[in-house]
Amino acid sequence: MFDIRTAWRRLAARISGDTNQETIDAIEARNVSDSPAPATVTPAPTTVEATGADAVPAPAPSAPTTSGEAAPDDAPATRPARVISLGEVWVDIMMDVDSLPKAGGFAASRSTIPTIDGSYRALLASRLMGTPTAHAGIIGAGPWASMIRHAFYEHDITHIGPDRLDADTGFRLVLNDTNGGKTFIATYGAEAQGGADTFDGVDLQPGDVVSISSNSLMDATAAGVDAFIRQSGSDPDARPYQIVLSPTSSLERVNDRLLEDLVLARPIWTCNRQAAVKLANRLGAPLDEVPVTVGGTFDNEMKALCDNLGTTLRAPLIIRAGARGAWVRLPGGEVTHVDGFPTKAVHKRSAGTVHTGVLCAMLAVGKSLVEATRVANAAASLSIEHSENGIPVPPARDEVLALVEHGATSEH
Repeated sequence: MFDIRTAWRRLAARISGDTNQETIDAIEARNVSDSPAPATVTPAPTTVEATGADAVPAPAPSAPTTSGEAAPDDAPATRPARVISLGEVWVDIMMDVDSLPKAGGFAASRSTIPTIDGSYRALLASRLMGTPTAHAGIIGAGPWASMIRHAFYEHDITHIGPDRLDADTGFRLVLNDTNGGKTFIATYGAEAQGGADTFDGVDLQPGDVVSISSNSLMDATAAGVDAFIRQSGSDPDARPYQIVLSPTSSLERVNDRLLEDLVLARPIWTCNRQAAVKLANRLGAPLDEVPVTVGGTFDNEMKALCDNLGTTLRAPLIIRAGARGAWVRLPGGEVTHVDGFPTKAVHKRSAGTVHTGVLCAMLAVGKSLVEATRVANAAASLSIEHSENGIPVPPARDEVLALVEHGATSEH
């Protein structure tokens, strides 16, 4: 059972500096006895870079100096701040069916659409805002991996993570029935075969924004995320980079030890209402103080949820609510409602990944959390408007900023 109070006591003991190791050990021993440790994972084998159809795009040349001349070989490497994703990327095969067949039965699909999913739309959304973007997860070798590598190359998304030449990237079969239900069947591949050293090679520089999505918290790659989080420390102000964490409603699959490390790292949390309620329940946040939603009290409910969960996390928090916008809370501050941009709902998949990608892109260029959320709200709305086959399509930067400007003008 996860105990947020024990987690904060352990952190306080470590920060106090009085080296009361007996106290720390006693707390840790009690917590370990209650919670399973992350599974031991065999690190991915070292491989050479793929060639041919699976070739990884070459890295960009060194940035020029202010004089316009190329930097000398011995000069320290510099580059613009970028968004780096530790998430997993795979291929979804979406099939529309009238209904799911019974065991041993048969169903014909009206359409079959392969599309890249996982953290891909967040990466693409970030890159389309003009921010350098990199994927630090694992990509395999095979037809699905080639599809992903081609998309990365086409949109100038850099892959800086490990390559697996002995396994293809996985895929998910997504069955959409006429009642609006979705059934998922997953085949895990190279993207889920990480270990504690998966992200050791990530080169972070001041201003970078690291994006962590829940898809990398529930399989072997979680050990790599945990190692990264532990070395990041518990003081966000001491980090030259920012961490954005986007959990989903599948939090019950994240083990207690990893969840505790994530909470203690105090990242920027961003999620929808359903995931926020799941997280609040897992951490023991006082949901009983949230008013019941009855005729017009939705805003009050969201504000109370954001305030209670944010107080428990002691970290920045964004809770999204689609066209209603988002609620933002900074530690020790008031909850701010950031208006959304209403649009017609024509999508089958969530626009949350688009929101997260644009949020990270705006943070990387120095926007405040509230400003970044406003731009992300606009991008998410446009992505739904531009949906193809029910999948939100990340919009271009100029279109997003024009909608934000139009919204600001309409308010006056």
